[in-house]
Amino acid sequence: MGQRPIDEWWNELDEPTKKWLIENPGCVVLPRTVANVVHQVSGGHVAQDQHGEHQLSQAEQSFLRAKCKAAGAATGKRV
Repeated sequence: MGQRPIDEWWNELDEPTKKWLIENPGCVVLPRTVANVVHQVSGGHVAQDQHGEHQLSQAEQSFLRAKCKAAGAATGKRV
């Protein structure tokens, strides 16, 4: 079973989790609480380590940086 790409499950995330991810675009390892939501929404197709954390892939980091930039552009904030 492979890892499900972030763009496949992004729209299924709740707003507080999306907001946290967009506000923390430099995060490489998701904290357990965020990783649990991501793991559940992805249908278990996002790996978690023995501590319940998830290390973001390069593709996931790029996706989140793009979302952060888009959110900044939409609100007029510099990101």
